[in-house]
Amino acid sequence: MRVLVAPDKFAGTLSAVEAAEAIAAGWRQQAPGDELDLAPMSDGGPGFVAVLHEALGGELVAVTVRGPHGEPTPATVLLAGPDGATAYVESAQACGLHLTGGERPETASSYGVGELVATAVDAGASTVVVGLGGSGTSDGGAGLLAALGAVADAPLDGGVARLDGVTEVDVSAARERVGGARLVAASDVDNPLTGLFGALKTFGPQKGVSEDRIAPLDALLEAYATAVDRRLSLEPGAGAAGGLGFALMALGATREPGIGLVAEAVGLAERARAADLVVTGEGAFDFSSRAGKVPHGVAGIAEAAVRPCVLLAGQVLVGSREMRALGIESAYAVVDLVGEERAFADPAGALADLATRTARTWSR
Repeated sequence: MRVLVAPDKFAGTLSAVEAAEAIAAGWRQQAPGDELDLAPMSDGGPGFVAVLHEALGGELVAVTVRGPHGEPTPATVLLAGPDGATAYVESAQACGLHLTGGERPETASSYGVGELVATAVDAGASTVVVGLGGSGTSDGGAGLLAALGAVADAPLDGGVARLDGVTEVDVSAARERVGGARLVAASDVDNPLTGLFGALKTFGPQKGVSEDRIAPLDALLEAYATAVDRRLSLEPGAGAAGGLGFALMALGATREPGIGLVAEAVGLAERARAADLVVTGEGAFDFSSRAGKVPHGVAGIAEAAVRPCVLLAGQVLVGSREMRALGIESAYAVVDLVGEERAFADPAGALADLATRTARTWSR
């Protein structure tokens, strides 16, 4: 039997590459004769560069950038394609939630993402793809703009709280710094920058922003958006990664679905057609999985290839009806099999055990 293994990361425990390897190891325990094709996936968040490097090869350029609170932070830029013409940047490497730990979210800056973009441009890339997701910032991408040379009548590099009083933002120098490079914002998030469904209201609490601070901080983002380009702040995806989507749009970026971009890069549709079964996965399979997450995207590709898709997750938090609406035939949870304590103590081993159990049902 030919099995395509295409999971996302299991946030906080396993990278997508590690998850794919764990699933494969467990599957082989039950069905050693099956042919396994490993295709770790990403939707633009943490692991974006690693997944694409695994699939495309290319050169990884190491760089140290300013972290969300000013600390030196190691990161990488992937140069792929002919002569490194396409660069891939992972915003979470410079301002991810794992770097802030949910602390001081109001002063967390995306400055380091701008430094990554500058590194890609200086390396000669004609296209720079910025994976958006997993950020610990809510500064509307002001830090990114500052790193590329934008100026304003308020600090742009001090997080959303420091935008107080902003009335003018000049991004012309930032546009010149990018030059003729084509920018692509890789994200499946449809949120605008501000308002009821904006970056702060939707994602602020998970980054540590208290409920009573969301409205006043959102007002600061409103003023900032007006100073840059109010129209762009209303575009779908402007609120991605704490507003990095908005800042990239202000520099002329186009938006592409992250899961679609990665799926195309790794040739997932062709690999699904060559398989008998598709296995995907993520840390928590819940209602948010519909919003451009990897399992939903992989399931859609499996459906187009007329192949069944099953999911392995740390937790499964949706019912069978909702699961099938997302294109998943069956979903299995690590926690249900081994318990929460072992799931976190030995995530790879626990996931492998779940894969062994799943293979008993699905491998023929």
